[in-house]
Amino acid sequence: MDPLFVFDYVPVDGPDDAPHDGPRAPETDDAEQRFTTYWDVEKGCRGPDPVPEWVITDSGALDTELGVLKTGKEADVFLVDRTAPDGTGVVMAAKRYRDLDHRSFRRSAAYTEGRTARRTRDRRALSRKSEWGRAVAAGQWAVAEWDALCRYWSAGLPVPYPVQIDGTEILMELIEYDGTPAPRLSQVRPDVELLEEYFFQMRTAISVMAAQGVAHGDLSAYNILAAGERLVIIDLPQVIDLIANPNGPELLLRDCRNVCSWFQARGLDVDAQELFEEVTPV
Repeated sequence: MDPLFVFDYVPVDGPDDAPHDGPRAPETDDAEQRFTTYWDVEKGCRGPDPVPEWVITDSGALDTELGVLKTGKEADVFLVDRTAPDGTGVVMAAKRYRDLDHRSFRRSAAYTEGRTARRTRDRRALSRKSEWGRAVAAGQWAVAEWDALCRYWSAGLPVPYPVQIDGTEILMELIEYDGTPAPRLSQVRPDVELLEEYFFQMRTAISVMAAQGVAHGDLSAYNILAAGERLVIIDLPQVIDLIANPNGPELLLRDCRNVCSWFQARGLDVDAQELFEEVTPV
């Protein structure tokens, strides 16, 4: 027999299969399991290259839900363990957007000016606020955050690596510190030296985003994670275009004010107006 047509067959248990002697995903009470959908989504729905080594792409991997990490105004974040058949595993963050009927985020109009749905049917559904329109709206926020994560990560900005998007769920890197999810910047009390380093990182990030013609739009110490000496920006669905959105300059200034006010409260001599003028594209 031609050796080119010979291969080793390795059975892979699914979520409902009985236990076997090989490695399995970790089990928890009432844990929900599914096969990974990494290769089921379109190429543009998988993270940008180069894919980090920790990302598991084995089609036989199992995703196990471990519980809620945090709840938010427009989405909830869950912990998901992805384990390959060989026992290699990684825990990721799964952000799942709610439909408009189950969200408390009420300031979306200021962020979505300048955005349009691609399909005529979707635009009509959005204007009528039909059931399909609510689904489209939730999807738009997920896609907006996905696009921002991919764009910023590729530009070298401090954001979680986006693993994949499937509908209104984004799987992304879980930012950790000392083996646990990293705290928000609002929860830490850095010394003076680290405080200065933190501000340098934020000033650089805001400047790079502005140079690309965008702003976070809702940046504050509550959506910045402190992973030791590194800051990571999260919660990016409302990223706004500084040119297409008439609220762009105002929201960029608010980002600068929110960030500077936190550093000022901890004794660092910074000025929001100066930061705004420094980062605003000429």
